Amino acid sequence: QVQLVESGGGLVQAGDSLSVSCTASIRSFGAANMAWFRQAPGKEREFVAGIKWNRSTFYSDFVKGRFSVSRDDTKYAVYLQMNNLKPEDTAVYYCAGTTTRVARWGVDEFDYWGQGTQVTVSS
Repeated sequence: QVQLVESGGGLVQAGDSLSVSCTASIRSFGAANMAWFRQAPGKEREFVAGIKWNRSTFYSDFVKGRFSVSRDDTKYAVYLQMNNLKPEDTAVYYCAGTTTRVARWGVDEFDYWGQGTQVTVSS
């Protein structure tokens, strides 16, 4: 059974940095497309950043220049480095993965999900 486990969330102040990690027990992790989504209270889950099997990266407009996604296939891990955090970044951050093609970075394109890690940014 595939499991994704996030870690590294917490409470920070506006302008601070924080890194979250995800380890995934996907057998063919090196061929998987991985992503980070987030969901704030009362809002829909939204795409934050993604990294394909070939290490090409994609970002939502609201995090470009502030967040960076990376992966370490030897550790079956994907990371999200978040800089210059803002109160509006407060959300539960989810790691997601799929071994199929990703076209839109939509929630429905991902087969595997973690339980999420809370990131809270105070003003």
